[in-house]
Amino acid sequence: MGHPSLGNPCVAKGTVTFNNPGMKLRIVVLAALALFAAALFVVTPIASAQSQAQRGTLVHEETIRVSPAADAAKLGEASRGHELVILETSRDWTHVEAIIREPKKDADEDDPQSEGKTITGWVQDKALVTQATPNGDKIIFGEAADSEDQASRRRGRRDAAQDAMRLYYRIYDLFPTSPLAAEGLYRAADIRWQIERSDVLTRPSARERDSYMRGQIDEQWMKLVVKKFPGTKWADMAAFHFLENKLCGDWQGASKCPDREAEMYEKYAKEHEQSPSAPEALYQAAWRRSALIEIYKTEANQKKADEAKNRSLELTQRIISQYGQSDWALRAQSLMFYIQQGVPTFGNTTD
Repeated sequence: MGHPSLGNPCVAKGTVTFNNPGMKLRIVVLAALALFAAALFVVTPIASAQSQAQRGTLVHEETIRVSPAADAAKLGEASRGHELVILETSRDWTHVEAIIREPKKDADEDDPQSEGKTITGWVQDKALVTQATPNGDKIIFGEAADSEDQASRRRGRRDAAQDAMRLYYRIYDLFPTSPLAAEGLYRAADIRWQIERSDVLTRPSARERDSYMRGQIDEQWMKLVVKKFPGTKWADMAAFHFLENKLCGDWQGASKCPDREAEMYEKYAKEHEQSPSAPEALYQAAWRRSALIEIYKTEANQKKADEAKNRSLELTQRIISQYGQSDWALRAQSLMFYIQQGVPTFGNTTD
C-alpha cells in the first residue's frame, strides 16, 4: 500500500544516510505520503459506512420509541415520507434515525424552524419501505397518489398534501434509477409550488404590478427537476412554472404587462413544442393578445388593437390545429368565437 519505497527495509531500519539534500527531501515526502495513506485507511471505512447506510421511509405514520417494545416510552412521531436511516433491526422493530425536519439554509437565525430535527429510536417495521423492499418505488408512489387524493378532498386527511410531497420526493431520493423517479420529483416540486403559491398570493404585495415587487415562489425543487432529468416532459413542465414568477401582479389597465407576458408564453411554446404545457402556454398568450384589443383602444392605438386581434386569432387556430385533442383546443375554440364576435375578453364587458 502506498509508494513502493515505503517498503524498503533500509528505510524501515533507519540506516539511510542523508548526505544528499535531494535524498532528504525524498524521504520527507515519502513520510508525508505514508501518514496521508494511513489517515485514509482510518477515515475512509467510516465515511463509506455512513454513505452506504440503508435508508427508507414510512407509508403510514408510526410512533418512535426508546426501545423495541410497544409499551416503551414515546420519543415522537414519524409521518409518511420522512427520511429514515436504518441503524439496526430487532424482530419486528427497526432502530432508525428519523429526519423529521431538515435545517433551512436561508431561514432567519432566530426562527425556531431554521434548525433541523432528528429523532433516534425504534419504530415498528410494518409500514417501513426501504431501498431493499421489492417494488418499493411503486409502493411509495401509490401511497403518495392516495395522499394527494386525500388532500384534494374537502374532508381529507390533515396534512395530506405535505405527506404526498414528502412521499413523491422520497421515490427520487431512495430509488433514483426508477422509471418513476422523474415523475415523483416533479410531483413533489409541483405540490410544494402550489403550497407556496397560495401563501404568496395572500400577501399584500401580490397586487403589485411588477413581478420583482411581490413575493417569489421558491424555484429550487423545479430547478432540480430540470437539472436531473433534462430533455424530459417533466423538465419541460417544470420550466413552465418559472414563468409564473415573472407575471405582473396587476396589469393596472396598461398594455405593458400583457404584451410582455404574451411574448414570454409564446417563447416557451416555441422552445418546448412537445411539452404537455405547450398548448396552455399558447392559450395564455392568445388570451393576453385578446385582452390587448380593448387595452390598446383605451390607449387610442387602433393599429395595435387590430394587430393584437389578428395575432390572437392566429394563436387560437394554432392550438386547435396542433393540439386538437387537448382541452386547451376547446377553450381556444371558445376564445376564437369571442374575438370574432367582437366580445371583449378583458375589462367591463357590459355595453
